[in-house]
Amino acid sequence: MSEGAATGAEASGDTAPAAAGMTADGTADTPAAAPGAGMVADSTGAAGPQSRTADIVPGPGGVMTDEVGVVTGELTLRTEYADGKVTLRVQYKDADEWYAVTGGSVPLADPAGLDAVHGVAVGLLHRPEG
Repeated sequence: MSEGAATGAEASGDTAPAAAGMTADGTADTPAAAPGAGMVADSTGAAGPQSRTADIVPGPGGVMTDEVGVVTGELTLRTEYADGKVTLRVQYKDADEWYAVTGGSVPLADPAGLDAVHGVAVGLLHRPEG
């Protein structure tokens, strides 16, 4: 744009930047009604603790855990991301206690990979037909 050119907002006498607030009518932007909507960065954002869960039925060998050994039957798998690390945990379906999956903790530099890691973990552990 040349020095003499003006945007629609400047031409109409509005001195606010044309893109500020992302509104078409030039009014001030209002906070989003949905929690988490908008683009605010804070410690609980994408890099903060996150988790994914899925109900699984492991194969005949079950799932080895650090706390109680092998668990079998209907389980819930939780893939957690916190502090640059992914940890897999299981619980008996609808129970209160969670157990760390043996060998199920690895560094993950980008929390955007959590869904992929969870998908792989479900694919490996969910074996309802053996």
